[in-house]
Amino acid sequence: MTLPATDDSKITALPLKGKSATVTTIAPSARKLDIAALTGTIGKNVIPPLIVLAVILAIWQVVFSQPGSSLPPPSEVWAQSYDLIVDPFFVYGSQDIGLGLRVFTSLQRVAIGFGLAAIVGVAVGAVIGQSIWTMRGLDPIFQILRTVPPLAWLPISLAAFMDSGPSAIFVIFITAIWPVIINTAVGVRNIPQDYRNVARVLRLNQLEFFTRIMVPAAAPYIFSGLRIGVGLSWLAIVAAEMLTGGVGIGFFIWDAWNSSRLTDIIVALVYIGVVGFVLDRLVALIGTLVTRGASAS
Repeated sequence: MTLPATDDSKITALPLKGKSATVTTIAPSARKLDIAALTGTIGKNVIPPLIVLAVILAIWQVVFSQPGSSLPPPSEVWAQSYDLIVDPFFVYGSQDIGLGLRVFTSLQRVAIGFGLAAIVGVAVGAVIGQSIWTMRGLDPIFQILRTVPPLAWLPISLAAFMDSGPSAIFVIFITAIWPVIINTAVGVRNIPQDYRNVARVLRLNQLEFFTRIMVPAAAPYIFSGLRIGVGLSWLAIVAAEMLTGGVGIGFFIWDAWNSSRLTDIIVALVYIGVVGFVLDRLVALIGTLVTRGASAS
């Protein structure tokens, strides 16, 4: 006996004597739908920026291809800085290295300075957020210090550490810590009173309250401050390296300017922008995972 086909995705077996009926569901189109949805998502997020980039490059090429232009067109950047673009990890000497290695050197300093700022900033912000009077007293001071440009801290750090390496790390730290402190303190102040009541009922100590209640509840504010801080850290290290020297990306730009290599500067700016974008997205991704886990728990 042949059963009429009513749906390609479902096959039903008739019950036999003494046996229970079984139903098997097969969805052959699910994988196709997932691939189609993934392709559509990638297309929406990738194709528009590529189109805008192509338009910008075309306008740039047309505007600056005229004789006597002050800036080189993209074709000239590609021709003169080909090695920097296609091989970012070459090593021909102590100072003649690729931009990838220079970026890695700068990222090491950022990792140390920003890591310290994140740890100290979250801890200090959590303590300050416990008291409204402490917040009112310290917030104006933090707001003043937050507006000090990164390079303004460099002479102080050089005088204190007598070395360019620790000085650059200190500039990153002192630049990135303020948004972390401020956002953490605001997040702690906005923790619902019910959460605090639960902590009292459970008789949680300060460490348990910090790890199990405070940090998960204030995580969105904390990671907002961390995203601002990591962006400021990347800006600070590039600016500091222009004056302190070394093999970082900032010193490379300053050295290229002194040597009138505008095409190399343009390539370095692209590197800086891409790395800054990746750092911001990375912190945002970690924040999404942490806040999702906190809300799920």
